[in-house]
Amino acid sequence: MQNQKKYSGVVIPAVTPLTKAYQLDVVAVEKIFNRFYSNGAHPFILGTTGESASLSFALKKDFISLASQLKKTGSVLYAGIASNCLEESIALATHCANHRVDVVVATAPSYYALTNSQLKSYFLQLAEQSPLPLILYNIPATTHITLPLTLVEELSWHPNIVGLKDSERNEERLFQSIALWKDRKDFSHFTGWAAQSANALINGSDGIIPSSGNLHPSLYKEMLTAVSEGDKEKAMALQLLSDQLGDIYQKGRTLGESLWALKSLMQNWQLGEAVVMPPLTAGFEEDAAALAQQFLEMDIKAY
Repeated sequence: MQNQKKYSGVVIPAVTPLTKAYQLDVVAVEKIFNRFYSNGAHPFILGTTGESASLSFALKKDFISLASQLKKTGSVLYAGIASNCLEESIALATHCANHRVDVVVATAPSYYALTNSQLKSYFLQLAEQSPLPLILYNIPATTHITLPLTLVEELSWHPNIVGLKDSERNEERLFQSIALWKDRKDFSHFTGWAAQSANALINGSDGIIPSSGNLHPSLYKEMLTAVSEGDKEKAMALQLLSDQLGDIYQKGRTLGESLWALKSLMQNWQLGEAVVMPPLTAGFEEDAAALAQQFLEMDIKAY
């Protein structure tokens, strides 16, 4: 694990707390951010866990503005700008630059099948026009496109492209990518595959981006510390706990269903309501009760 890079450590992909009227829940955002910061974690808003594909441009701007007001000195604020419209991504990046965001994150556009040449052209245009540094985000589960490591390596030398968040579930790719960039001071590698968090950190990944951090940020703070101190046994024990935590709201569910389940668990600790933006839908009361019981049976705190 590398400690000297600006973009590193525990970055938590924040849920987007919503009221029943589908507006931003300001009180919940404040509570969630306070928990992140008290555990040394950096917020990443408007990502996959934040339901960014379903949010209006106006709501995204509201979230960015609020996040900037809550930003803690010394922290790094990450914001997603992914869109199928290049102009919209650039406009959102500009709003981010005006509201204390440090770095923006973008997936490939997800409507058309794109060639490597088209992907390269797109990200170069985005990097050239973004007023903030750009992190590439590889998540084929949603975009149905894999960013080849050879392409990412080419793009990594652009002065405004500073990292990769990789959520592809491929062990060979994971360790190949870490080997490519662990010694590059100008390019960061983040693991978005929570089940490999400890392994990735031990082998030199710069940071982890686990959605379970919304529930238990201190777990990942402890994991990062364990790896930094060379305590692999403790790091792997914490990984097992992370896996169990993730299984509660992810196992047997689609990605969209898991986002409601995550919010349902957070609701038990007054961290927002279990409201998801259409087209996602809420589960049933008995589902929420079962989730809460599973969490209690783990005998760990939400903090």
